Amino acid sequence: MGTSMEGDCLGCIKYLMFVFNFLIFLGGSFLLSVGVWVVVDPTGFREIVAANPLLFTGVYIILAMGGMLFLLGFLGCCGAIRENKCLLLFFFMLILIIFLAELAAAILAFIFREHLTREYFTKELKRYYQGYNNTDVFTSTWNAIMNTFDCCGVNSPEDFEESIFRFINPGEVVPEACCRRNNHLGEVGFSNREECLSGSMLYRNNKGCYSTVVDYFEMYIYVAGALAIVVLTIELFAMVFAMCLFRGIQ
Repeated sequence: MGTSMEGDCLGCIKYLMFVFNFLIFLGGSFLLSVGVWVVVDPTGFREIVAANPLLFTGVYIILAMGGMLFLLGFLGCCGAIRENKCLLLFFFMLILIIFLAELAAAILAFIFREHLTREYFTKELKRYYQGYNNTDVFTSTWNAIMNTFDCCGVNSPEDFEESIFRFINPGEVVPEACCRRNNHLGEVGFSNREECLSGSMLYRNNKGCYSTVVDYFEMYIYVAGALAIVVLTIELFAMVFAMCLFRGIQ
């Protein structure tokens, strides 16, 4: 009787793990398909993504997540349905590594949270932003942020006072990335570049990037936090199921 119940329990775990990992496999396949479609799409969507650094980065994050979920789902399904101890052990180790990496990232994010303050970003902007040197990663990233969100500086355009940018470009009050743009007949151009660079408030973006970006991503931050908790919980259950099935296979 006990052996029969143990067999039924093992069978239940086996099929639960198969269904669970098949869903992960489908999710990974979907993300991979979306990522590949965006990268190779010939209808022009690829150019839109390439022109926006945030979308460009997001596509490769989707591809990486899709590939990871695809591999995990495949290994979990094969290990469960074939009752293969090697596949189950590899699946368990892979999820354990991912789980520990996510946990370490969360701990590091908590430890270094003070590096996400206005004061920190303002100090870094004054020290490293050069304006037109797009070979510099820091400068090109800030240019992309200011162009994407139509903002200027961390708190306001005044952040460029007494900065390395003003030292390199003494004739300009703000960089070109702060200038307002008009979309006329599909062509994007500056409203008045010269007036903007000289400091005219009418032709520059006057809102700071910190509050703009935080407001834009506020909902996504909460959603990402909730998803992170859900994913960590699922990974814990996946490890438990994999180990129970591993130990139950004779």
